[in-house]
Amino acid sequence: MSRNAEDLRGRMNRTAHLTRIAEVLDGTAGAKVPYPIGLREVTVLDARMIGSGLRRLTFGGPGLDGFESHVPTEHVRLVYPDSDGTLRLPEQVDLKLKWPRPLPISREYTVRRFDPVAGELDIDFALHPGGHAASWAAAATPGATVHIAGPPGGLVVPLTYDRYLLAGDITALPAIARWLEALPSDARGWAFLEVVDAAEELDLVAPEGIEVRWLHRGSVPAGSSDLLEQAVRGVPLPEGERVYAWIAAEAGVVRPLRRWVREVLRAEPGGAEVTAYWKRGHADFDEDEEGGAA
Repeated sequence: MSRNAEDLRGRMNRTAHLTRIAEVLDGTAGAKVPYPIGLREVTVLDARMIGSGLRRLTFGGPGLDGFESHVPTEHVRLVYPDSDGTLRLPEQVDLKLKWPRPLPISREYTVRRFDPVAGELDIDFALHPGGHAASWAAAATPGATVHIAGPPGGLVVPLTYDRYLLAGDITALPAIARWLEALPSDARGWAFLEVVDAAEELDLVAPEGIEVRWLHRGSVPAGSSDLLEQAVRGVPLPEGERVYAWIAAEAGVVRPLRRWVREVLRAEPGGAEVTAYWKRGHADFDEDEEGGAA
């Protein structure tokens, strides 16, 4: 193959995901679309609390050149040094990453905002005791650096559903906030957000037709409340309408909601996504870790 042909093939491979995103958006059901995966070193530009439960770090630097962000559910994986200080990074192989074994310490976080003009990436960290990434984020100040991998892809959902149901705890709040910003102005549906109290609530930008309801669990330990389940089960599903559901929270909390999506919502393939973002008793739970990282 000639050098020109190789260059053309490389450019096509780097844009194939954009074609696929457009196809899904023009279709009738959601689908996960893989992106070319990169590894980047970024620098903390700003650090501040968002409400009483989230710490927002704004990253920047030349490492963000070429970064892509397309849909609300994208995540990146932050890579940290081992306990002895050794930083073991994945190797870039074409459009993928080859991760060393054993896997280095890394954690996934939602892309809350990316501004390619300003060269800024926001990630909101839910602060909780014992978590490696949460502890790092709590202490991070401007000038700190970290390596990020991804996004490895995104869940692309057509904006043609009759209604949207979004539900999650504070770990899902960044994704739901971005979801609400991405929905069309005439979108209808519900957004249920479980937090400790009003201090963890945020001012969200949402379409007028989306009912945003904050669920206060108070002194009930995180991951042990049934507030999300009861709120979702109480939704009056309109007859004959297509409802897309996106739900993320603690593993035990989402388990009965998976059954609800299957048995009550009767979601068609691509019509719902239910995921466990964390698990009680596991400070650094990671669904993807067993199979390799982003």
